[in-house]
Amino acid sequence: MDIQNPPTEAPQQRERVERRGLLIVNTGDGKGKSTAAFGLALRAHGRGKPVKIYQFMKVPSARFGEHRAFEQLGVPIEGLGDGFSWKSKDLEHSAELARQGWARAAEAIRSGDHFLVVLDEMTYPLIYGWLPLQEVVDTLRNRPSEVHVVITGRDCPQEIIDIADTVSEVRKIKHAYEAGIPAQRGIED
Repeated sequence: MDIQNPPTEAPQQRERVERRGLLIVNTGDGKGKSTAAFGLALRAHGRGKPVKIYQFMKVPSARFGEHRAFEQLGVPIEGLGDGFSWKSKDLEHSAELARQGWARAAEAIRSGDHFLVVLDEMTYPLIYGWLPLQEVVDTLRNRPSEVHVVITGRDCPQEIIDIADTVSEVRKIKHAYEAGIPAQRGIED
C-alpha cells in the first residue's frame, strides 16, 4: 500500500447550477448496488423526505431484512416480481408483472409526490426485453425536476447510463458464494 498525503484543498468544481433531482445508477457485477440505494433512501427519509422503493424481482410478500426495517420506519417498499428468473414457472407472467410494476413506478415518478424513487433490480426486466427501454428513458428524462431516481442492477443499458447524473460500477473482486458459502441472513437477505 502506498501512503498518500491527504488533500488540503477542495477538488475543483464546475460552475454551480441549480439543485435538481438526480438520476443515479448503481450497476456492475459486485455486491452492494441495492445496499447503496437503500442507504440513500435512509438518508432521504432521515431528512423527512418522502421515499418509495420498488423491487422489480422480489415478490410482493418478501420479508427480507430491508423490508422489515423499512416497514418499521414507515418507508414504503414494494416487491413487483415473482423472484429470480431461473425459478420462474412462467417467464411471460414474470414479464407481465414487470410491465405492471413499471406502470406503478412510472406513475410514482411522474406524480412528483416522492423526493426519491428507488428502482431496485430494474436493469433485469430491461435487459430481458420485458420493458420498453425507450419508454423508460423518456419517463426518466421527463420526470419532474425535483424527483431523484436510483436504478440498480447489473448490465445497465447504455441509454440509461447516458442520461444519468451519477453512475457507479460495483466491481466484484471475489464473492463468498463462489467459495460455496450460501447467502447469509442479514447480509444477502
